[in-house]
Amino acid sequence: MSDDALNCEPRRAARAGGREARRALRAAPLAENIRPVRAGLDGGQYRPLTEAGIARIHQAALEALEVIGLANAPASGVEAMTRAGAILGDDGRLRFPRALVEDMLAVAARDITLHGRDPRHDLHLSGTKVHFGTAGAAVHIVDLETNTYRDSTAQDLYDAARITHQLDNVHFFQRAMVCRDVLDNYEMDLNTLYACCSGTTKHVGTSFSDPSHVEGCMELIHMIAGGEEQWRARPFISNSNCFVVPPMKFAEESCVTMEKLIRAGMPVLLLSAGQAGATAPAPIALAIVQAVAECLAGVVYVNAIKPGHPAVFGTWPFVSDLRTGAMSGGSAEQALLTAGCAQMHRFYNLPGGAAAGISDAKLPDMQAGWEQAITNTLAGLSGLNMVYESVGMHASLLGFCLESLVLGDDILGQVLRCVRGIDVNEDSTSIEAMKEVCLGGPGHYLGSGQTLSLMQTEYVYPAIGNRMSPKEWVEAGRPMLLDQAIRRKNEILAASGCQITPDLDRAIRTRFNMYFND
Repeated sequence: MSDDALNCEPRRAARAGGREARRALRAAPLAENIRPVRAGLDGGQYRPLTEAGIARIHQAALEALEVIGLANAPASGVEAMTRAGAILGDDGRLRFPRALVEDMLAVAARDITLHGRDPRHDLHLSGTKVHFGTAGAAVHIVDLETNTYRDSTAQDLYDAARITHQLDNVHFFQRAMVCRDVLDNYEMDLNTLYACCSGTTKHVGTSFSDPSHVEGCMELIHMIAGGEEQWRARPFISNSNCFVVPPMKFAEESCVTMEKLIRAGMPVLLLSAGQAGATAPAPIALAIVQAVAECLAGVVYVNAIKPGHPAVFGTWPFVSDLRTGAMSGGSAEQALLTAGCAQMHRFYNLPGGAAAGISDAKLPDMQAGWEQAITNTLAGLSGLNMVYESVGMHASLLGFCLESLVLGDDILGQVLRCVRGIDVNEDSTSIEAMKEVCLGGPGHYLGSGQTLSLMQTEYVYPAIGNRMSPKEWVEAGRPMLLDQAIRRKNEILAASGCQITPDLDRAIRTRFNMYFND
């Protein structure tokens, strides 16, 4: 055997040992402040609207509020908004003078915090800080084991919340699907709330199907919080409220629900969800105008009831495929709409949210990957505070996939790394490491102290994404991505329990009829 052959094995062993050490280093938990990506990174690098374009959209929105106004406000809303300065016309439409809008913008809440039950998960909405989460009202679950769609259940919602609780890059859990096995609407609202809160201590968002359900749901919320006083000190649930029915009409029942929840101390998401080419204008800029006008009316509404109440400026215009009229949530136009809305949020210096990450694909395939990646990346780079529906959503919001939720955490890790950008400082531009390697050194940076020290803090690694060489992949049995997602989903669910104490869980289930189990 040659000397070269004799020397070969020790070198392999050294490399393997170093690789194992690096793997162990990556597995160790990092302090939050030195993690490569985390909630609340600052975006804002991407700006599809010019300053002149922002000003034109703002002026057009103010003109729409003065000239067109909004119809169908409930009597209580008419009373509150006219008392503040809105004008009720003979045609029944409320119109909003510019001075009124400006006055209400002046008192609107800024730099708000959406609390988690665990303070580690608090979301601080200011500037261009970015947070990703779920949302939607999917009526189906995408079952990857059979490649079929079935009705979503309360158990599915609970499982989605439990998975989200374990995903570092999904920062909040807004109700992602409808509990279709709960036929009574009041019980559905209760099960939705409790499934979300049982599964995670991250901030939860939900909606209510009828104003009459608010009192009973608040009783449940107070039980979870430990009392009304504790709830009001740290409200950990927000109301996703479709207070308008585009174009330019209030949704009466939703508005009454919103009024009750404002008085109950719950933050609200003012959600305007027109569809460009259908319930919103086809031009992207004008779709933003309508969404901004509707949400500005919401700002007036909220602050007429309670000045400074925490509200998220939820411009959520969607896109139509104009060939068919069907929604196209994964399109480039959707990405532009969302990014443009984020710029308008910054213009008003209001906490803002919009939708991204929706896939039109029916399964988590290559189409789903590009749609989720492109729309989430633009949303993050635009500095959107709350990126809703960013993971798990398929078939243009009709289906939710638990495996896609797991895969989406990997996508969001890469998106957040793009949002963080490039750190340029004295250490990161010093040529000392180059001198050590190039002038008499090994000629590569693989084992340098600088490389090893940055492995965890500068670089993001996928949990499921495969970076093996073809040889390694074959030796590992040719693992397929979706099979790995199914395995990871099952591992999380097997290890994740209820986030409510057993005594409280028993008390709640004695008081209310719950349709899911741990």
